[in-house]
Amino acid sequence: MSKKKSFVLRMSEEKMKALEKWAADEFRSTNGQIEWIVTKALKEAGRLKADKNSSDEE
Repeated sequence: MSKKKSFVLRMSEEKMKALEKWAADEFRSTNGQIEWIVTKALKEAGRLKADKNSSDEE
């Protein structure tokens, strides 16, 4: 398992509520949802190799 680095993220209350609802709708934690969004965006932008064994594809 890769090492994870923590950091602080500030966003509006409105965006946070929408993100929390989206995460709940997809049965993910809010943190997991953010990580999924970032990973997907990085892959789509060609900045991260697509890993065939990754569970983030769901």
